[in-house]
Amino acid sequence: MATRDVEQTPLTPYQWRLLAFLSVASFFEGYDRLAITQILPNLGAEMGLSAKGEGLLIGVISFGSMLAFLLVRKADHWGRRRLLTITIAGYTLFSLLTGLAPNVFVFAGCQLLARVFLVAEYAVSVVYAAEEFPKDRRGLAIGLIEAFSSLGTITCAGLVPLFLSTPLGWRTIYFVGAIPLVLVALARRGLRETARFERLALERRHEEAQPFTRILSSEYRGRMLKLALIWGLMFVCVQNAVTFWKTFATRERGLTDGQVGTSIMIAAIVAMPFVFTSGKLLDAVGRRKGAVIAFALASAGVFGGYSLRSHAGLTAALALCIFGGSAVLPVLNAYTTELFPTHLRSDALAWSNNLLGRTAYMLSPVFLGIAAERVGWGPAMSATVIFPLIALGLILWFLPETRGKELEETARV
Repeated sequence: MATRDVEQTPLTPYQWRLLAFLSVASFFEGYDRLAITQILPNLGAEMGLSAKGEGLLIGVISFGSMLAFLLVRKADHWGRRRLLTITIAGYTLFSLLTGLAPNVFVFAGCQLLARVFLVAEYAVSVVYAAEEFPKDRRGLAIGLIEAFSSLGTITCAGLVPLFLSTPLGWRTIYFVGAIPLVLVALARRGLRETARFERLALERRHEEAQPFTRILSSEYRGRMLKLALIWGLMFVCVQNAVTFWKTFATRERGLTDGQVGTSIMIAAIVAMPFVFTSGKLLDAVGRRKGAVIAFALASAGVFGGYSLRSHAGLTAALALCIFGGSAVLPVLNAYTTELFPTHLRSDALAWSNNLLGRTAYMLSPVFLGIAAERVGWGPAMSATVIFPLIALGLILWFLPETRGKELEETARV
């Protein structure tokens, strides 16, 4: 069969600027997402939280990921540009308030609201990438956004030991997270609405507001529900693997904060070149083959990262976990944005990822915390690798190949 991609479409100067803007915004999403995992042992000790209490705290904060549903779906009504500006500003505000939290209850509330804006910002960035980049560079754009999110997590991991030693301690992490406000002030004026949404808005200018359940009565309901199941299965393992690894490494393998930071930095240096090519991989081999690589490596990395005993072995497994855990997201984001028409694209992402899929994101830390009190974090997390493998099976069973096709074509596949 002859290849369809003879030469790649060059990006315009605006597309390069847009990619830089989305990547920097995504960087802080990754930064904040890892922050709670890096300070959790310190915060738990300071506030007297048990393993069950720590799991409950993560579960409460994760509920913000579900509430983000209310914002994400508004991108199909308010527009991508307006919502992206709102979400970055909202994250900045609640990051500052988190740093001022006097107790665990205020901390949880501020982080829950910060997570609402963070997750919505990331989702809108992915929609931007899907709609504004050429079909043969779409995977690259989505992959780079996730790669910069991963870079944000690594930067956070490297800085946390330094921040914890400052007079303000863990609060410094959240004050630094207010930097996105500068990004909004400097760069938002150059950001345009996506051409696809502008066409949609022109066509729908005389229509009444659509009910939020409209996708459930559309022909895309079944596809959305399949993706929701796949998202949920992935979250049970991959999200928690990052969240609780430092807790596991310090309490069950005896590593210090410094050793954990060193492991994360070494693993990141090894993994990040591959993370930055994960989107390009999707454009080169396709979404289905890319899914096999990403989900298999993520499962192997999580199992090794929670079962091996040597410092070197844990670090090597962590590198696999970082790459695989980062690479699964471009796969699912590509599918979730490509398999739906423009008027349902944000709705589909909101329903499948933020509302239904993240039910597992919210509840699984609570159950894992309960399990960890009985058997330890290592056995509890190692058992979760079955879930991304099931998700991979569902991808290969249900989802078509969308590589190299325009969005209007993939929505009809």
